Amino acid sequence: MDKYIYETILKVRDYECDLQGIVNNANYQHYLEHTRHEFLCSAGISFAQLHAQGIDPVVARISMAFKTPLKSGDRFASKLYLRKEGIKYVFYQDIYRLPDLKLSLKSTVETVCVVNGKLTASPLFDQLFSRYLTP
Repeated sequence: MDKYIYETILKVRDYECDLQGIVNNANYQHYLEHTRHEFLCSAGISFAQLHAQGIDPVVARISMAFKTPLKSGDRFASKLYLRKEGIKYVFYQDIYRLPDLKLSLKSTVETVCVVNGKLTASPLFDQLFSRYLTP
């Protein structure tokens, strides 16, 4: 059974590459963030809606292991699954080059919620994510 609960397909743009002709490491964080935002939209909420309700999910820690570099024009699948640990939601996000499905990046993104200016649990996220949580 596939552990991933969400996937989006993206393409590397020329300006995301460095002098070596590979994606600059900082751009992988953009790919990961875009994937999480799209996942939220698929779950029925947007960052703008959350902020308007006083709920601001923020990254507390990120770990990235670079495996196979992506190059300009490469298409890739950005996949995720998540777990809840205390008040944190931990996103396990991996990027696979297409079409050969070679692992490009393995990452863990720990997020927390600031609700009305205070670090706390988010009942809204608990409800939205209940069907996606991996035990």
